[in-house]
Amino acid sequence: MQRHSVIWVFLCLIVLTGCGSTEEKWQNSQENIYEVDSMEREPQLSYEVPASMPGILVDRTGYLPKENKTVIFKGKDLPQEFYVVDQKTEQIVYQGYPEIRKEEGEEKEAYGDFSDFTASGTYYIEAPVLGKSYTFLISESVYDSLFQEACKQYYYNRCGMTLGSEYAGDKAHNACHTGKSVLRGNGSVSMDASGGWHQNENGEKSITAASRVMAVLMMSYELYPREYTDQEGIPESGNQIPDILDEIRYEAEWFLKMQDKQTGAVYAGVAVYEKTSYVEPACAEAEFAFAMAMAKFGFLYQKYDREYAMVCLKAADRAFKHAVLCEEADGREEKIWRFAAAAEIYRAAGQVSYQKYLVEYLSEGDFTLSEDMVQLSGCVTYISTKQPVNMVLCEKIMLLLLDRAEEISEAVRGSLYMVSAEAEDDSSRLLTQAVYLTVVNYVITNYEYTTMVENQLHYLLGRNETGLDYISDGTEEEPCVIKQFREDSMLVLMLAGIISGN
Repeated sequence: MQRHSVIWVFLCLIVLTGCGSTEEKWQNSQENIYEVDSMEREPQLSYEVPASMPGILVDRTGYLPKENKTVIFKGKDLPQEFYVVDQKTEQIVYQGYPEIRKEEGEEKEAYGDFSDFTASGTYYIEAPVLGKSYTFLISESVYDSLFQEACKQYYYNRCGMTLGSEYAGDKAHNACHTGKSVLRGNGSVSMDASGGWHQNENGEKSITAASRVMAVLMMSYELYPREYTDQEGIPESGNQIPDILDEIRYEAEWFLKMQDKQTGAVYAGVAVYEKTSYVEPACAEAEFAFAMAMAKFGFLYQKYDREYAMVCLKAADRAFKHAVLCEEADGREEKIWRFAAAAEIYRAAGQVSYQKYLVEYLSEGDFTLSEDMVQLSGCVTYISTKQPVNMVLCEKIMLLLLDRAEEISEAVRGSLYMVSAEAEDDSSRLLTQAVYLTVVNYVITNYEYTTMVENQLHYLLGRNETGLDYISDGTEEEPCVIKQFREDSMLVLMLAGIISGN
């Protein structure tokens, strides 16, 4: 009974914030025929241990002044004390004492806490036997530049336009993929498929892959709108529209190119093979994905350009109806896409006919929350809409969200690096967990969830076994997170939540 009372408190909080009554597997090109600075293909990180292991592990970017600040010590011998040293003056500004975690075995482990040191500046940790750590920053704006750079990755990957050095710096390049693309299976049909974002180094583009990213970016904007400015350094900056929405509109323009004007069908994307650019045939999954992304964008964009927002909403409605008319959603992925699309169109337009798809999906006896950002986005939209909803289903969603957050919390406890063991070698899994915790933490502020999300960021930024910054530094063998098409969007949401909390 107490658990249900907590959930109803959650729902009341949501009301105060606005609640009311495949992915295609693209055939890889054998040759990179376009020299563009694109997001990498593989999201996995290689955690191969280098020859020389660091003994002092810190977040190499830094820490917010008032957040928890923890350093990890590893080695055959551990120090009795450690020091925070000002990089500029080389003076000790703080002395701390490690808390031993493991004393047995060849390698011992300990934590050092310096949370009560809050002065802004650039520092490093020094300890007897182990030496010095990487330098790090303590500042109220420590993550701001990383957040801006993560958002700007999608601008760098724009297709079909020249990126000048004024906005792109050393990532500037001439317009690419400006020629016609051939419809796969019918060489007599060609179309203009330029625009949108490159999703890998070959310049391939998938509707479903793009929709996943758009869902996360837009969910982040909805939860933390104040973190998104109109001065991020893209051509549209200064137009009185948040730059993140300008960027998503650029992708939406490409989406509209991929929809058949007569039938409403949506081509699945563009693939490059043997120096030829192909448009992939339409399919129901791409149509539901298109409908979800365009309806969500139309809803958010109506306060800035109502006419264009209506174009997006009508396109979403046509795509959804074509998908339902031509094929039932039988597969799990298609059902998730259909649910998310119905949630967005229902919220934006209030069409009663879409309710049945929502109730059908959420009422299934085996309905659970998977690690799927599209499903999460659809659930958040459903419980926050001002349209009439089924409160029993809202409670069901909230229970599942809370249960998932508690599962992640339980998995983190006892971990040396303060992240779940299953996520230590999988950046995508770690970021997915961070997004879930961030969303739940938005609904009801929980200090434990806040700390866990911060710890996941610290892990990616150097407080891991190798001491590497997996977000910004990488090689061809170990691509950095910020250049991963899907993972970067989750990083954006994660950072927005942390910065907003600060």
